[in-house]
Order: sequence, then C-alpha cells, then structure tokens
Amino acid sequence: MITLAGPPHRGRTHRGRTIAGLGLSAVLLTCAAAPPASAGPGPAGPAAPTGSEPAPTTGSATAPSGEAGRAALDREALRSTVRAVHEAGMYGSYSAVRDGGERWNGAAGVADVRTRRPVHPRMLHRVGSITKTFTAVAILQQVERGRVELDAPVARYLPGLLPQDLAGTVTVRMLLNHTSGIGDYVAGAFPSFVQLSSRSLDEHRFRRIAPQELVRLGLAAPRTGEPGQNWSYSNTNYVIAGLLLEKVTGTGAERYITREVIRRAGLRDTSFPRTPFVPGPHSKAYEALYGYIDPPRDYSVYDMSWGTTAGAIVSTMDDLNRFYRVLLGGGLLSPAQLDQMRTTVPVPDGQGGVAMHYGLGIYAQDTPCGRFWGHDGAVFGMGTVSLSSPDGRRQISYGFNLMKYQRLNENGYPMPHAIDAAMGAHFERALCGSAATAARGPGWPSLLPTQQVLVKR
Repeated sequence: MITLAGPPHRGRTHRGRTIAGLGLSAVLLTCAAAPPASAGPGPAGPAAPTGSEPAPTTGSATAPSGEAGRAALDREALRSTVRAVHEAGMYGSYSAVRDGGERWNGAAGVADVRTRRPVHPRMLHRVGSITKTFTAVAILQQVERGRVELDAPVARYLPGLLPQDLAGTVTVRMLLNHTSGIGDYVAGAFPSFVQLSSRSLDEHRFRRIAPQELVRLGLAAPRTGEPGQNWSYSNTNYVIAGLLLEKVTGTGAERYITREVIRRAGLRDTSFPRTPFVPGPHSKAYEALYGYIDPPRDYSVYDMSWGTTAGAIVSTMDDLNRFYRVLLGGGLLSPAQLDQMRTTVPVPDGQGGVAMHYGLGIYAQDTPCGRFWGHDGAVFGMGTVSLSSPDGRRQISYGFNLMKYQRLNENGYPMPHAIDAAMGAHFERALCGSAATAARGPGWPSLLPTQQVLVKR
C-alpha cells in the first residue's frame, strides 16, 4: 500500500461529509480576464513553460455564417493563454483548436515533474466521461436499426438487472440523459474518498471490477430522485447502457464501440486500453485530492475497468476534435437520431439558473459567441474538455494532467483557483477568437463539467 505523502490537510476533519459524482475534479473554467483575488493555494507548477506548435494547415480563416463576432484563430493569443495555465500552477496541458481548415496545436508545461519531460500536443490522454458520447452513439445506432427503443424500459432488454420498483419505469433515454434517479457507484468503488483519503485509489490500482458489480454498487447508493424527475449525473447509467449494448448486439460493448464508432469516425489514436497502461506516449496523471495528496501522486497506470463504457477511453485532442466533427456532421448517426441526441434537459447550476443543457451523452453550452456541443471527462490525475460549434467548424479539445488542485472551503466545496481563470481565458480565446475581450465579464458563463465533485456536509 502507498501511504499519503503528507499529513491530512492541516488536521481538519470532514466527518459526516460525502462525495457525490464521479469523485474526480471540479474544472471551473471561469472565463475571467485575470486570476481571482480569492484563488486558493494549489500545488506549485514547474518553473518554466514549454510549448510547441506544428506548421499551420491551409484553409479558410473566416468565421462561418451565423457566427458573427467569432474570428479566425489568433495563434499568439492561444500560445500565450495555454502558457498562462501552466504559470498559474497546472503541471502540463495540451490544446487542439480548429476553425474550418485552420488548426492550432499547442502545449505548455511538463509531463513528468521529476524528469521535467515536456508535454506535447499529440500525447495520448485518458478522456474519462467523454467516453459517454461514444457509448450513446452506439446505443442510438441500435435505435436506428430497430433493436432498441429510447422510451422503452431498460428491463425489456436487461430483465432482472434493476429492482422491481425501477424495472418498469427507468427507460433507455433516462440512462443516456441522466434522469434515471439511479445513484453513482464511485463512492462505493472507492470508499476512502468519503474521508478524502487516497487509500482506495492506491489499493485498487490493478483491480479488475466487473460491470455488474459497478451496477450493484450504484443501485446500493442513495437514489437521486424518481425516474424522469430531475437530472443527476451518474456513471452507473452508462455502465448499464454498456450492458444493454452488449445484450442487443451479442458483442462486447467496448469491442462494438471500437468497430462501429471509433473506426467509423476514422480515429487513429483512440481506444479502450487492454491493460492498465496508456498505449503510447503520454503524460503522467497527477492527483492532488484538494491537497490531501501532497505532493500530488501519479495515477497514469491504472486498471480502468472501473470506468468501462462510462469513462475508460484513451484518445488525443486531435482525435476528439475529429470525433465530434464527424458526429455533428452526420457521419455516425442519421439526422433523426442526431436530433434525439441533441434533445436536452436543463442542468441546474445550484443558484436557480441553468449551467448547461444535457442531451444523450452530449451537452450544449451557450456562450456569448454561440452554442457549443461536447462533453468533458475526468479520471484520477487527468482532465479533458471538448467543445464544438453546431456545424463542427469551431472546436477545442483540451487535456491537463493535475486534478483537484483546488482547496476546499469550510463548507467542503472547492474554492476558485488561478488555474480556473487561466483555463477560462484560453477557452474564451479558442471559441470566440478576437471577440473574447468583448465576451468577458458577467455575460460569459462558467463551463461547468459534469464530473464536478461536491464534498457536502
């Protein structure tokens, strides 16, 4: 067993608090012009940033019609803002930005804090819950072929899996849009998270856990509401979706997704790894657990059976951009099923507003320079966000290698960090171009990832 490298967060106790969600990171991409004054202390990043940028491809540099105010890629600003994320404390990150035929790839920081090996833009990366978009596409392909009905009960396809009171009411659609009311399995799979301890992470690094066991843990967790009542993020939904996919296709879910989604999209560097190792050049994955792992520890070698069809895919930022471009362009689903995928439910922001609109394995984020579709993902030590304009023309996919770098306030919630503001500025520049300055301020929403960890009293 690997023990904690430092004392538990200055001796503070968190008795009675529970962790909800994937148990991963709150990536608050607050698009501010400068780091907030209240930014909490975080793990110090390496002293000097590194960066790289390949030669630009040819193509139009103009914004598509209907996207007034969004401009061509400002390479110098993108380079500057990705370096600013590193300077704010992020160990390393890489970004792929696209506008039509024009592309920019950049990176800053280090992949290994000991050797100071630099990150580069085309590193392989665990993309966590972006896997859910791939799984949802595979299910919708079965809807298209008449094998699955979105509004049919899950029990039609998986009899006996759900308890009797849920069997006839939880539908396939409710799994995909997180309105099933089924709890998340992560706290059950990693119980030390409730005490803000890394013990479970360290003990289970090489554990193989079956999807059926993950579902059992999710069903044992507190329910989040009645089926169809409200949105509540649960990884259990997508493990059940994987079991359903396997039942109706007669093929292992990961194998089917690889053949019918990953390969059909033309992705060369995307896979479900067969071992605990990332299958190619990659960064280490540093987990800070809000300062309870000090210094942050590397979890890049990890058996991802705990994520499976909810979060086990490895990809690159370029591959993610291609995936969403092909998907939104109709290359993986018929127009009718793509419309179903983009039929959303509101996601509350906790303050009476709407943080985003969640569809079937994909969400919509509205910004002052238009609506963007995509998903985010987080695993131990690695975070990812991928967003695309509705036509797939303007895109960003962004990966980083230090998670839960924030500190917690007295109520157990993550406090804003300078990294958050710096990430927001980079997204702002990538999505809005020269309109970014005008977009700053109260009108620009926070980009709240679905895996936000809430540590509650």
